[in-house]
Amino acid sequence: MLLIYTHKITNRLTYTAKQIFEKILGVEITFTTKVEDFIKHSGPKITYSKQPLQNEFFVRSNDLLFEQGINDLEIKMSDWEGIPCFFATGEKSSIPYDIFSASFFLLSRYEEYLPHVKDSVGRFPAKESLAYQHKFLELPVVDLWAYKLIGALKQRFPDISHSQRAYRFTSIINVTTSHSYAHRGWTRSLGGFFLDLGSLKLKSLVYRVSVLLGLKKDPYDNFDELIRIHKMFPVKTMFFFQFAKYSAHDKNISPNNNKFGYLIKSVADYSVVSLSTSFLSSMDKGVLKEEKRQLSNLINRPINYSRLRYNKVNVPTTYRNLIEAEFTEDFSMGYTHEIGFRAGTCTPFGFYDINMEAKQPLKIHPFAVHDYALVNYRNDSEVFEKMDRIYRQVKQVNGDFVTVFSNELLGGDHKLNWLKLYQSFLKRYYV
Repeated sequence: MLLIYTHKITNRLTYTAKQIFEKILGVEITFTTKVEDFIKHSGPKITYSKQPLQNEFFVRSNDLLFEQGINDLEIKMSDWEGIPCFFATGEKSSIPYDIFSASFFLLSRYEEYLPHVKDSVGRFPAKESLAYQHKFLELPVVDLWAYKLIGALKQRFPDISHSQRAYRFTSIINVTTSHSYAHRGWTRSLGGFFLDLGSLKLKSLVYRVSVLLGLKKDPYDNFDELIRIHKMFPVKTMFFFQFAKYSAHDKNISPNNNKFGYLIKSVADYSVVSLSTSFLSSMDKGVLKEEKRQLSNLINRPINYSRLRYNKVNVPTTYRNLIEAEFTEDFSMGYTHEIGFRAGTCTPFGFYDINMEAKQPLKIHPFAVHDYALVNYRNDSEVFEKMDRIYRQVKQVNGDFVTVFSNELLGGDHKLNWLKLYQSFLKRYYV
């Protein structure tokens, strides 16, 4: 048991220390504000405050974990033996940076509460983030800091016990458009026919007619093939289906289509199935709850996991809505068009609501790779070079490597054979 002495126990400190020590490092911790209890403790212990008590393991605290609300922060980036870091601590500290405050800044998405200009669909842009601007987006820095911390603690307390996490790979298939041509209704099919004709997209026109006549299989309907691939490797896989009414941003098959419902139920026989929320539901809690209820009734099991349309996480409102709709876990923490770690970690963590100054009952699973961030690579070797780099970062800290692919990319007409690449990814990264 590691004892942490501090002058004030706050929700921010408790949240951050438990994430670092218990979730990442597997070290049990407890807190005290009593000097006599700290001095009597014979096991490993640290002081987290402005001044050390004696000659103990000491981390000089930044003010962030003892504040409330959002304040302007002056952040100066530096380097800790090759790892970017911030919130320097000074000479007395046993480690050169207050990684607790730095971790809270990233995990809570503190910067996303600050004023910023959203992108065209209302998201926090990756280029606004500290990680992107200082070129550490592709590093799970919170996990790397934690491992450097335990290394320093072992030098002072060789007998400190901690459990080793196991590396895990999770493959997510995001289904916001289950079919390109089939099951879309005659009105939408005719509209697409004339749009292809007017745009002289003759290849698409021929393919559309062939699918509608039953001569060819819809290019996006690769679910049997995906299930076959998944059976070949012991990989955790999850399918997130959009189950929403048609709108400008939501163009999947109607939830009332029986063949679409049968598809979802057949996939649910082999894999976890949950909800990819619609764009409309991000602005209407009633719609969110209704989508969840309808999908749950269809597959006859609870819907606990969510993925947000366009990965549109607006803290804290989005996560509050998910909690109110009784989702328990979300898989939207990442950037659609940038590879890396939006929250600086590859370890699941709880949502901390800064406005309420409390950890909330929603588990966040950050993803590292979204397929849209890979589409501009020229060949297989470039794709694997990027994927391998991220994989190695996750593997060295025994983290969770979560990838998001869509049935559209895996079944569309592209210069790279993405379905074949996807199978190679599973084979390469599941262990």
